[in-house]
Amino acid sequence: MEAQGRKHTPAWSTKEVVELTAEWGEESVQAELRSSRRNSDIYAKIARGMGEKGYTRDTDQCRVKIKELRQVYQKTREASSHSCSAPQTCYFFEELHAILGGDGITTPRTLCGYLPGAPCDLEQQRGGHC
Repeated sequence: MEAQGRKHTPAWSTKEVVELTAEWGEESVQAELRSSRRNSDIYAKIARGMGEKGYTRDTDQCRVKIKELRQVYQKTREASSHSCSAPQTCYFFEELHAILGGDGITTPRTLCGYLPGAPCDLEQQRGGHC
């Protein structure tokens, strides 16, 4: 049973996330995000761009998904920064690194974590992470 007042949001497909990162990563969008404290208009612009590509995601859905992607990326970077751990990565790491990173750290080589809506590899399925 869903909580009162909350809508069920369909899972994001891999293609949708790729398109979302493309919209989010546009230089004009990044410039606006850096220069503005109130980002609702910018997320609305991203949602409109998604709509132009045939996806039906609203402003809040785009904002929440971007927040989730940012958190997954930051946790992956944090896990990779420990000198005793193997480099780690997550789904869409390269796209996220192009948007959020770019400080010259080595690109991680092993998969970690689970991103809802992302395809699972056989090892993750065996481990019960899908």
